[in-house]
Amino acid sequence: MIPVNPHGPQKLSFLAMVQSLWSNRRLILQMTRREVVGRYRGSAMGLAWSFFSPVFMLFVYTFVFSEIFKSRWGGVGGDESKTQFAVVLFVGMIVLNLFSEVINRAPGLVLSNTNYVKKVLFPLEVLPVISMGAAIFHAIINIGVLLLAFLVFNGYLNWTAIFIPAVLFPLVVLVVGIAWILASLGVYLRDVAQTVGIITTVLMFLSPVFYPITAVPERFRPVIMANPLTFIIEQTRDILIWGKMPDWTGLLIYTLVAMATAWIGFAWFQKTRKGFADVL
Repeated sequence: MIPVNPHGPQKLSFLAMVQSLWSNRRLILQMTRREVVGRYRGSAMGLAWSFFSPVFMLFVYTFVFSEIFKSRWGGVGGDESKTQFAVVLFVGMIVLNLFSEVINRAPGLVLSNTNYVKKVLFPLEVLPVISMGAAIFHAIINIGVLLLAFLVFNGYLNWTAIFIPAVLFPLVVLVVGIAWILASLGVYLRDVAQTVGIITTVLMFLSPVFYPITAVPERFRPVIMANPLTFIIEQTRDILIWGKMPDWTGLLIYTLVAMATAWIGFAWFQKTRKGFADVL
């Protein structure tokens, strides 16, 4: 860990962001591990909950949507199985949870770690990255459950699933950038947490999680496509469910925008951090 003086001049460049994350990589890994383990500390099953929880939810989705709603995704052909809708929906939930878990926690990250602000020269900028690390851990478990379910239901796996890191990477970068901004704003404006909760709920219904894009009327599709989750959800389904290659051009553009957002978020966080101790 490299100690940081919050009252000294902060480096705000893109290179400074990368150097900070790289130099603090061991700290990030250690605190991410503590974050994950601490979430299940004291429970009888411990980390096993991270596996059984998504399995249980997948069973619930399968029962509700295939037996009660009799739902079908549509546009997949007549051989769509009863459980196909639940599996396709579960992909959307994985992406949504990766996004919302970090974003919803971001406004309170600094507030819940005031000891790092007041007593220790601590690299506060790693807090959103640690939160993202824990979310990635749960996303990996969820993806494992999804692939297992897909194999059981269909008898095969699409080889294009190997591209899942490339598809989720730009979303991870984007979310960390937004989390830096929200973590800073959450110190000065305590209403940010409630506002973010409303926004993530709205984004859930404006994302193609429970419905295909084709079900959205043409005049409303630009709104859905403007949602940063839509492209990643569709790409994740393409490689995991439909066996299609990723849209590399779209992913490249998304990654460039995500990196710009991350840089802005990092610079904003570093610029405003000197006032944290005074507010807290």
